[in-house]
Amino acid sequence: MNIKSLLLGSAAALIAVSGARAADAVVVAEPEPAEYVKICDVYGSGYFYIPGTETCLRIGGYVRYDIGMGDVGSFDGAKSFDHQDGDQQDTWKKNARFTFKTWTGQETELGTLKTYTEMRFNFGNSNGYGTLASGNPAVDKGVSVKFAWIQLGGLRVGKDESAFDSFIGYAGNVIQDTLVPYGDFDTNVVQYYFDAGNGFSAVVSLEEGS
Repeated sequence: MNIKSLLLGSAAALIAVSGARAADAVVVAEPEPAEYVKICDVYGSGYFYIPGTETCLRIGGYVRYDIGMGDVGSFDGAKSFDHQDGDQQDTWKKNARFTFKTWTGQETELGTLKTYTEMRFNFGNSNGYGTLASGNPAVDKGVSVKFAWIQLGGLRVGKDESAFDSFIGYAGNVIQDTLVPYGDFDTNVVQYYFDAGNGFSAVVSLEEGS
């Protein structure tokens, strides 16, 4: 009798536990369809479609750190500063930069619509010309807009470098071409670039720089 009661009690307990588990069962919702990022290879490697649009986007950048040694002077003559405390070294300079770049491309009825931006975040320590003389070697150089233009077909407007430099390929294959200044670079432009496809090309550029 005791064994029979024990078996019946165990069976009832199992039924109760099973019923409780059935009542507490978690209903898993159907996963919503995910919209994956699609690769865009129309304008080169690294582009992807912005979800929900036909615009291709590419994001890039770099981190750069420079250390220079030596009293290099300047183009208008070498300069030096005497320091009483002896702690400041005017023969050293260090600079850090973070650059953020974006490219976009989209096909329209009027041609290919492109944009390009480049932002530079700089911080540096001078090598003695100006800031060290005032006892403040650290220089927060802030943010600079290197490029910010929009182009439709051959028409480009925005912040760019002068066509006097870019159209001729800058200084060419010259090592350290910036040692000898050959022109100004930063300017606002309204320019049209024409390429006949047979080796002939031309550019008309309205610029406002220094």
